[in-house]
Amino acid sequence: MKFTLGVDEAGRGPLAGPVAVGGVCAVEGFAIAREFPGVADSKKLSEKKREALYDMLVARAAQGDVRFTVAFESADMIDREGIVPAVERALAQVVTVLAPDARQVHVQLDGALRAPAQYAQETIVHGDALVPIISLASIAAKVERDRVMCALAETYPEYGFAGHKGYGTKAHYAALEKYGLCAIHRRSFLHLAMSAL
Repeated sequence: MKFTLGVDEAGRGPLAGPVAVGGVCAVEGFAIAREFPGVADSKKLSEKKREALYDMLVARAAQGDVRFTVAFESADMIDREGIVPAVERALAQVVTVLAPDARQVHVQLDGALRAPAQYAQETIVHGDALVPIISLASIAAKVERDRVMCALAETYPEYGFAGHKGYGTKAHYAALEKYGLCAIHRRSFLHLAMSAL
């Protein structure tokens, strides 16, 4: 039996929090677009629609129709090794978990992402908008990362992470100016920005 594995990431650009890589695996030919009505690039969907599709994904995974996982790499890892190695490490974890046998799977990835070399793979520019299984992976990564940031907002309430999810909004920069950096900030992303504050 052959499988298709869609992969995408979320949280490459924020100033705080982890980066997330999502993967969704289904039997080749499984009609993702039909089975997940309204699936699209996570960035184009409302939070409510993303959450609904994610809940549907969880339900279908429980039934055995699809498998999915999301892997994270921390802000500390991003600072130590860079965002590209962090994404690559999370991506390798996702692919290995969902497709331990490289001979059985074809991996479809968004943008410039690459799977480990032993996997048959296809990188598709704007894949998160064009390929439903990649779209679903982007939703899984986005929803789980957003939930992590909302949980971290309880630990660091002064930064407003539940609202901006770590991205560089005016409110976030204002909080940085007032409180400085916390443990989950990406110092490598912020050193130039903070020197200008």
